[in-house]
Amino acid sequence: MSIAESDQPKTSPGTVRLAVDGPVARITFDRPSARNAMTWRMYEDLAGACATISADPSIRVTVLRGAGGKAFVAGTDIEQFLAFRSGDDAIEYEKKVEAYISGLESLPMPTIAVIDGWAVGGGMAIANACDFRVAVPGARFGVPIARTLGNCLSAANLRRLTATLGLPTVKRMIFLAETPSAEEMPPNYADVVPAEAVDAHIEAMCARIAGLAPVTLRSTKEALRRLATDPEANGSDLVRQTYGSADFREGIEAFLAKRPPQWRGE
Repeated sequence: MSIAESDQPKTSPGTVRLAVDGPVARITFDRPSARNAMTWRMYEDLAGACATISADPSIRVTVLRGAGGKAFVAGTDIEQFLAFRSGDDAIEYEKKVEAYISGLESLPMPTIAVIDGWAVGGGMAIANACDFRVAVPGARFGVPIARTLGNCLSAANLRRLTATLGLPTVKRMIFLAETPSAEEMPPNYADVVPAEAVDAHIEAMCARIAGLAPVTLRSTKEALRRLATDPEANGSDLVRQTYGSADFREGIEAFLAKRPPQWRGE
């Protein structure tokens, strides 16, 4: 259950909660009094949740969502930047954030971000690192740093945004500080679903993903992750693991026997 805004002071460090329900892991960013802006504690909680999920082969899909109904994640808590004394502090900050985003991006199963309200700054980076996004009408995305903090994005995060949104959209988000609605985002970036239908949409997606071959999804996701930074990446190990898996043998036997395959993820 989400913590009500009146029960959680804005100075709260917040938390990131993990719940596992069968093949579905659910991560909740829980600091609604501050639009779920990420504190260091929350980033560490996210890293811990990702480590737990990665170590559990029974999990087939992960859903990420913000508490409170007003935001997914509204960036990194700005007050934490008051401790910066030089550009070196920013380099260390970006290293830490890169580790958190990479941990999410490297999860071995498909991930779904549910956007209800704002996904800006660090929240945009988190949502963008997921494989799918489901947004309610009017949800907003962006990185309006040229209008707000006057900082910049790392090259790694610019690469991620450009890969999913395209260069023209990224330039508009940063050079014009635009925060487009879900309806205005590039095609296929997010499924735009009425608020009352979001839960059913998510459950249908989870059920569909959970019924597919997890080894195939895992190998493909890792290959795509490697190719994002190295177009010549070698995926021979992934091909070997997949074709050598028990699931591949099960798939062949099930296909020939004209029965549904029983995937085990092995």
